[in-house]
Amino acid sequence: MPDTVPNLRDLHGIAIDGGVVAPGRLLRSAAPAVGDAVPAGVPWPPTAVVDLRSASEIEPEHPLAEHAAIHRVPLLGALRPGAARASDLTGLYRVVVDSAGPLLVDVVRAVSASPGPALVHCAAGKDRTGISVALSLLLAGAAVDDVVADYLETARHRDAIDARLTASAGHDHRQTLPASFFETKAEAVLSVVDVWAAHDGGVQGWFEAAGGTSDDVARLHGHLRGDTMEP
Repeated sequence: MPDTVPNLRDLHGIAIDGGVVAPGRLLRSAAPAVGDAVPAGVPWPPTAVVDLRSASEIEPEHPLAEHAAIHRVPLLGALRPGAARASDLTGLYRVVVDSAGPLLVDVVRAVSASPGPALVHCAAGKDRTGISVALSLLLAGAAVDDVVADYLETARHRDAIDARLTASAGHDHRQTLPASFFETKAEAVLSVVDVWAAHDGGVQGWFEAAGGTSDDVARLHGHLRGDTMEP
């Protein structure tokens, strides 16, 4: 029996400005593999994949390259050389948001441009994916409580995530990370939500300061609501 894509879910139904996230617009998961099965009800395959992994974690060809446009956006690659390594999730998330703003803009643009389902994933579908999905949902007007609830859903999938990570590239490096990095804690994602909220102009002000535009946000709204769905 094939493995199921770990930590995969469709974010449809989350309330945003002007409605809700439509089915088949934004998916998130851990890293998929060739031959993975997909839970019933999840639209598949995606038409765009935003892969947030670093070069040491990726395959020569993405497992979904036959079906989707692949956007490589290595968020951790933006971290400053020589910077002190974060000791916990909150520190890691803050470093990503401080260092990778323009790459997070690229994530939003890739999601917005997808003609169908857009899949955002990293290795576990928790940290880099969690930050990227939180930003996308908040830009579209989602409530913080809904963003946190979606983030925490990952904890239910830890066994499947661990099995996938053990068999994937970068496993040796992950063994050197603090145990706390593998937890799913609301305060970690809330720490970046607070950064965005405190910025002049809120989350959209932060996004525009990182290189995004109001047109990008409008396109994201349209994509998530399904305004641009193909017949």
